Amino acid sequence: MEQAMPVYILSGFLGSGKTTLLQRLLDHWKAQGLRPAVVMNELGEVNLDGLLVEQSVPMAEMLGGCICCSIRGDLSTELATLIKKESPDVVVIEATGAANPLEIVDAVTEISLYQLVELKGLITVVDAAHLIGLYRSQQGATYRLMQEQIRCASVLILNKTDRVTPQEADEITVILRKWNAYAEIRPAVRCALEPEALLEGMGGIHAEARFQEDDEMQAAHAGDSSEAGAAVHGSHDHVMAYTHYFKRPVNSEEFEQFVKELPRDVYRAKGIVTFSDTSSRFLFQYAYREADFMKITPQGDVPDVAVFIGEHFSSSELRTRLLQLEKRILARPAVVKRSL
Repeated sequence: MEQAMPVYILSGFLGSGKTTLLQRLLDHWKAQGLRPAVVMNELGEVNLDGLLVEQSVPMAEMLGGCICCSIRGDLSTELATLIKKESPDVVVIEATGAANPLEIVDAVTEISLYQLVELKGLITVVDAAHLIGLYRSQQGATYRLMQEQIRCASVLILNKTDRVTPQEADEITVILRKWNAYAEIRPAVRCALEPEALLEGMGGIHAEARFQEDDEMQAAHAGDSSEAGAAVHGSHDHVMAYTHYFKRPVNSEEFEQFVKELPRDVYRAKGIVTFSDTSSRFLFQYAYREADFMKITPQGDVPDVAVFIGEHFSSSELRTRLLQLEKRILARPAVVKRSL
């Protein structure tokens, strides 16, 4: 299968250090001979942060609004255009500090319906002193938004630790862990982190395109699909989004039952599927425990794909179930207890 385009999202409040981290990541990729590209979002009409990025780096600017609300619909279009025009090796989206990250994940995964992308992770940069001040007051929209940015992160960078005491740093770590039990916490000053270690440790958001047929065959021979799925994901199983590219049609009744049984941690799902027991393709949408299916005839080469969005749900469990629906791995037979 064609390699999916890796995409990273940088989240965090204004002044937390997002652009400093962005520059470090860009320098790292360029030193490796890779071609990075950037989607930069600003609430104002002038992209001041973008002026700090070298002109040699392809950039799409989204100004005059927040990509999670007023100009959210443009994000997937801008991302698709940037990838098609510039053919980068990796894309980074730096969101405005007012952005709700789960809405950005939703907007980014929209492109998965017609182009191979892999949302690799959501990095939230936290200003240590700012966070502890907000936590002690515990009021206002800023406090609630910071909670969301922390809860949705694959990795938390606790930046500006030189501006708090060791006791305050310990208190902040407890706060971060309370709001997000799964993300790795990396303390830093001016986001001075080793990019290689940061990126290698980020398995927070997966796409099915990364997994090869031999993984599935091993799972089938092993006869225990749950263990095989866990082995693939390791400790990065809890994710905010999971994209599954189908290779085979699935039974319509089995798929509808699968959607009905989605865990409550999955808030939204969408995709295009081909059913083995009908002659049509369908667009499906899932939200608030309700699902809709609509018969479609896509134009061009559009893959069968399903995108799941939520809060730290198990990607390996969904992947294993979907592979079983496709008959790409065998379902583990139920254990029958016999009385003596």
